[in-house]
Amino acid sequence: MKVCNRKIDFILAQKRMPLTHLRKSGLSPQTLTTVRKGNDVLPATVGRIAEALGVGVAEIIESEASQQ
Repeated sequence: MKVCNRKIDFILAQKRMPLTHLRKSGLSPQTLTTVRKGNDVLPATVGRIAEALGVGVAEIIESEASQQ
């Protein structure tokens, strides 16, 4: 699954959270680098990111339309 970085940045801005908030929630720097590069991550990782942001998974994954 791919996570949309723009959506993550938007949510972080809305909630006034730094990106380091995701690291403090247990995500490794390597995982965040993978996400930021736009690479696929495991569904469980997407769930952990969504949980750390307090949103649903559907709010942060890339839609089919934006992948084409």
